[in-house]
Amino acid sequence: MSEKEAILGIDISKDKFSAALLKGEKKSQVKEFANNLEGFEQLKKWLEQNQLERVHACLEATSTYGHSVATYLHGLGHIVSIVNPARIKGFAQSRLSRTKNDQADATTIARFCAALKPQAWTPPSPEMAQLQSYSRRLRALEQMATQEKNRLKTTVNESLIEDIEAHLVFLETQIDNVKKRQKELLNEYSSLKSQADLLTSIVGIGEPTAMTILAEIGDINQFSSARQLAAFAGLTPQEHQSGTSVKGKTRLCKIGNPHLRKALYFPALSSIRHCSPIKDLRERFLEAGKNKMQIVGVVMHKLIRIVYGVLKSGKPFDQTKLALPNVVLEEETDFLPVSP
Repeated sequence: MSEKEAILGIDISKDKFSAALLKGEKKSQVKEFANNLEGFEQLKKWLEQNQLERVHACLEATSTYGHSVATYLHGLGHIVSIVNPARIKGFAQSRLSRTKNDQADATTIARFCAALKPQAWTPPSPEMAQLQSYSRRLRALEQMATQEKNRLKTTVNESLIEDIEAHLVFLETQIDNVKKRQKELLNEYSSLKSQADLLTSIVGIGEPTAMTILAEIGDINQFSSARQLAAFAGLTPQEHQSGTSVKGKTRLCKIGNPHLRKALYFPALSSIRHCSPIKDLRERFLEAGKNKMQIVGVVMHKLIRIVYGVLKSGKPFDQTKLALPNVVLEEETDFLPVSP
């Protein structure tokens, strides 16, 4: 590592972030900044004072708190990586780290970045970022509406019933507004519309799900294979076996994007009912002794591969060309899906 190159580990929170700077084998420098534009500009000056032309910055994928600083650094020409927190935790445990605070965490992230050189992150296009914000806002509103409906069923206080009903009316209005904005966004950007049309050609996937999938995947070209996309969604099998005595069941790893994984649950159920090749697959697995939830997991895994295929090829789904294995593979059938 040259003096003009360095590693920057960032431990992010809502209002502030700690940045740990590694230059060569020297001890890390750690400084705290506000998580806003003023703080980003102070970070820029700090890097310039250290005579650094380019850094490799790394931060955890925690909520959306780090997206602004990541986008800012990327815009300055720095390399930015956003990694799964589980990887950082595993790295810290491997080093027997005992101290847990913002400064120590930032240093751990920096050392992780220096040791493993994680993949560079590319910000989503403005329209894709907007679609993701709409998609996640819509899910949050729908969850709130479901909670209020459940409360309404158990509440006996008349004044509270009126409050809940009024809140439900408000939430439904907000849900309709977000759906309308999503539609307008698709109509404004032909590239988004064409990708959504490709996804809705897949049996079981409607337009709302298609928009969620697009929002969470982003640019399909960032994935080199269908298996890589499945891993991103947390839909790859996780084996638990050691020697001859430990033979646990293979399950979904679930180390991936939970929004994308949950979005595929109900489409999997629909495709089992309405897609002939998937129906046949289900029957074969039932005959092989697999339970229904294991089969749903297999279908979710298959769906994410189909999503990759149609988006990568630019061709609509054709179930007559759906390639399914003739042999039941243990590694593909002994895992369970996440609950919807």
